Amino acid sequence: MFIQTEATPNPATQKFLPGKVVMENGTAEFRSAQEAEASPLAARLFEIPGVTGVYFGYDFISVSKDNAEWQHLKPAILGSIMEHFMSGKPVMGDASILSEDADAGDEFFDEGDESIVLTIKELLETRVRPAVAQDGGDITFRGFKDGKVYLNMKGSCAGCPSSTATLKHGVQNLLRHFVPEVQEVIAA
Repeated sequence: MFIQTEATPNPATQKFLPGKVVMENGTAEFRSAQEAEASPLAARLFEIPGVTGVYFGYDFISVSKDNAEWQHLKPAILGSIMEHFMSGKPVMGDASILSEDADAGDEFFDEGDESIVLTIKELLETRVRPAVAQDGGDITFRGFKDGKVYLNMKGSCAGCPSSTATLKHGVQNLLRHFVPEVQEVIAA
């Protein structure tokens, strides 16, 4: 098994590509060892000193670290990912939580704005999320109120130094162009 690694715009996060589907449907993010109990793979990664976050996309795993050096963490992370996939265990346990489902229940917007929200979601799905996934992260819709779009930043996007620029100059400009009702984009 060959696992590729890629740097992300967030220096505290690396993207690992195992060459296999990681999450068939949805995504999953873990910010603590307690949250990681829902996933045998995430739990294994959190056993590595210095790992502070794990994010699963369709075909990648983003791992965030504290002040530890990547040159020391990467061998342990690669070994853990390889051992997990070779074991045949599922990525998510029985109590799996998909962030897509969790986010959908937390959405907020006025009923009168439903057509605007559908357009915003379509733009996020077709133009923003694929580009952000290339960098090991994700952006999902949280809500729309008074011309403001609220988005969740996940994976390498969470805590990334360039995430503000991505939101303000990339996503906000895109949404404003196609949806004149959008005045501002805010990280929720």
